[in-house]
Amino acid sequence: MVTKQFTGSPEDADLRRADSLAREIFSDVANKWAFLIIETLGERTLRFSELRNEVEGVSHKMLTQNLRMLERYGLVERKVYPTVPPRVEYTLTEPGQGLRATVDGMCDWTHQYLGDIEAARRRFDI
Repeated sequence: MVTKQFTGSPEDADLRRADSLAREIFSDVANKWAFLIIETLGERTLRFSELRNEVEGVSHKMLTQNLRMLERYGLVERKVYPTVPPRVEYTLTEPGQGLRATVDGMCDWTHQYLGDIEAARRRFDI
């Protein structure tokens, strides 16, 4: 599927349309690794290895892919320092901080309703 270039029209933000740019963004950004990266970066800058250590279970490949995707959408800034070996740091941009507020809300929702969800899963799995 080829998505549209952003033109500022309402169709670009309509998640119901298959060719919506908003749907492409939502599909890419709404995954567990992206959410965990955004939450972990929070209000601080981290190096790749620090980020990998803090996001438990993420592989080198998945972290790299998600950081590139988040950088492509302007949610994460990658800064390379000309040292040997090169030092690379990642930080959230202003739009990334805005998305972090949504991620924080989802984390709060999960904590609030975790007991209800676990009970429903137990009833369903019987």
